[in-house]
Amino acid sequence: MRKLRLLVILFFALAAVMACIKIEQLPAIPSIEFTSFEIFDTLDILGNTSKAGRLLFRFEDGDGDLGLTAPSGSQTDTTNMNLILFRKIDGTMVRVTDKNDPLLPYDSYRIPFMERLGQNQILRGSISVTFIYQSYSRDDTIKYDFLIKDRAENFSNLAETPEIIVSENNIYSK
Repeated sequence: MRKLRLLVILFFALAAVMACIKIEQLPAIPSIEFTSFEIFDTLDILGNTSKAGRLLFRFEDGDGDLGLTAPSGSQTDTTNMNLILFRKIDGTMVRVTDKNDPLLPYDSYRIPFMERLGQNQILRGSISVTFIYQSYSRDDTIKYDFLIKDRAENFSNLAETPEIIVSENNIYSK
């Protein structure tokens, strides 16, 4: 009986301490931070030698409403990550507006649905996106600006990669 009473007291003491811990809060607007971009050799789906680029970035979202459910017939917005490509032309990075540029595989992507259960709704993590470059030249130097959008239509800050030489295998980081 004495052990049970001690156990109950310890349980309530622990519950009281846990109730006093303040839940961390972040803004509802998502934020992102560039981590790295890797260029490497790979094979495409047909077995052809290609170059690939892998973008890695961190994210935080204070209200946990990041990602989209599987597309349905009534869903109008099916992407929530956008890329802006820049090419180095005559020593200056110039925004590419041609959607068919071979170094812009797509200009928008889909982050899958994420949800956090419980009181703390903050989502934190890393996202990796891989691109395949079928056509590039030895002199191609690029960079990407990118951002994400949550389900409440809040856009994150704009993050950017450093300049990337597509023909050279390398890891570019901050």
